[in-house]
Amino acid sequence: MPIKPFEIFANVGRAKEIATVLARNGFADMLQRLDLPPRILSAFGKAGRDKLSQWERIRRVLELLGPTFIKFGQLLSMRPDVVPEALIDELRKLQESVPPNDFEQIRPIIESGLGMPLEEVFESVEEVAVAGASMAQVHFAVLKETGESVAIKVLRPGLEKVVEADFDILMWFARQAHEHLEELKPFDLPGVAEALRKGMEKELDFRYEARSMSFFALQNPYPETVHVPKVYEDYSSKRVLVMERIDGRRMSDLEADSEEAKGVAVIGSQSLFHQILITGFFHADPHAGNLRLMDDGRLCLLDWGLAGQLTRRMRYGLVDLFLAFVQGDAEKVVRTAINLADSGAPVDERAMEHEVMVTMREHYNPETGIGDIGRAILQLLYIFGRNGIDLARDYSLMAKALLCVEETGTKLDSKYNLKDAFEPVLIDLMKERRNPARLLAGARDGAMQGLQYLQSLPDDLRRILKKIEKDSLKVNLQHRGLEKLDYTISDASNKITLGIIIGCLIVGSSLVITTDIPPLLFGIPVIGWIGYVISMLLGIWVAFDIIRGGKG
Repeated sequence: MPIKPFEIFANVGRAKEIATVLARNGFADMLQRLDLPPRILSAFGKAGRDKLSQWERIRRVLELLGPTFIKFGQLLSMRPDVVPEALIDELRKLQESVPPNDFEQIRPIIESGLGMPLEEVFESVEEVAVAGASMAQVHFAVLKETGESVAIKVLRPGLEKVVEADFDILMWFARQAHEHLEELKPFDLPGVAEALRKGMEKELDFRYEARSMSFFALQNPYPETVHVPKVYEDYSSKRVLVMERIDGRRMSDLEADSEEAKGVAVIGSQSLFHQILITGFFHADPHAGNLRLMDDGRLCLLDWGLAGQLTRRMRYGLVDLFLAFVQGDAEKVVRTAINLADSGAPVDERAMEHEVMVTMREHYNPETGIGDIGRAILQLLYIFGRNGIDLARDYSLMAKALLCVEETGTKLDSKYNLKDAFEPVLIDLMKERRNPARLLAGARDGAMQGLQYLQSLPDDLRRILKKIEKDSLKVNLQHRGLEKLDYTISDASNKITLGIIIGCLIVGSSLVITTDIPPLLFGIPVIGWIGYVISMLLGIWVAFDIIRGGKG
């Protein structure tokens, strides 16, 4: 799918930079298969030869391309349905070596979000950032009205435009890869890129994070052991988040296998599984860096920029999947996954069962209940995605959250077992699911829906028959494989338009030079000179593009 001329003109510098970094890190062959415009292909340098694996090279490319791509990689690590386990491990190592902005650059953003000067809200603000990442940085402050200590999370200046431009290019690369790389088609890369773009947009809007934290505080069944920072909504906005300052110990500060560490592992697991299986709203990135043990013994969950949501049907399907997995029933795992899929694409069930059995054998022993369940679930989602089973994105977030909890729990307690941790909550959900009153209510609702459908069926048939009778029935057809024709026509239209503009400029400039309109240069009006120069530059650009084959 050739890129549109004006798109490449707008992003040509960044597109060339991305292509160059990819090519120099061993991905030139892949780029050659994407039908790139010559102006981008010309940027390729010689690929470096080193002993890094392809997954390590992907991580290095993302780090070299800067903040947007680092965050893209971190979000991509939340998609085990399209990313193999080895790449997920590399993406989780992404380092955000981005120095914090000077406070003078940050101050206008905070004041714009507050709608008033800093001095009217805060008694004091620490100008040196206490934490920073590719998207935001954090400053401690003290509220003037109450004297409470708070943390101000503020978006970096000018970030939205950079992210938008980078994602335009990423979306185009995803479409090209989907069209030209047959082995990647089952993963629907354009759909994945679009989902990641929406996820990035939410992370750039702190109002989502504020709502997530406030919602969890209302739903939290364990306030005496689990805490979330208080949000000061009156002072928060899209680019500024003011929340309670949390001072506590990191998980790495706890002594492994101590009673305190084991207790924290139990508290964290209990909370997460209740979030996933009971309330259906959960913290999607509960790695050790986002956890703090407060002085009063409560476990605090930080950074709610990414949260997952599971409907009741999704939670019930997840229970079926868990049960089939812990029982070692590969056939039931595949059947459950197919039932949960959003589409009815044909699936080779026998081949999938074999892959599932291999994964379970490598990561988990159903007889003893010992194994890396989190990693096994990641691998299962990748198998599903590779076979065209498109599960909802929140299942991927859930799998990543499970892996985070399992890894943190194992570091705190060497005998930690994920199965033992989620079993009590699983039993509670099974009781809820099999509650006679709920079953009766479900049957009643189903019967009512069926009756309503039957009642509306005659009206639907009558409308169709009337359309046929009046010759007004319309059928929408989708032509596949004509994408290049659309872009070819667009490209030709752009060149024709440029030709007309050039012709008009030449005619207009010729008319102007017959007058004596000042200012003059060599006795000729300057406006005429300008018109000729612009038309010459545009003409050279069009001619060069045509000579190269018109692939711009």
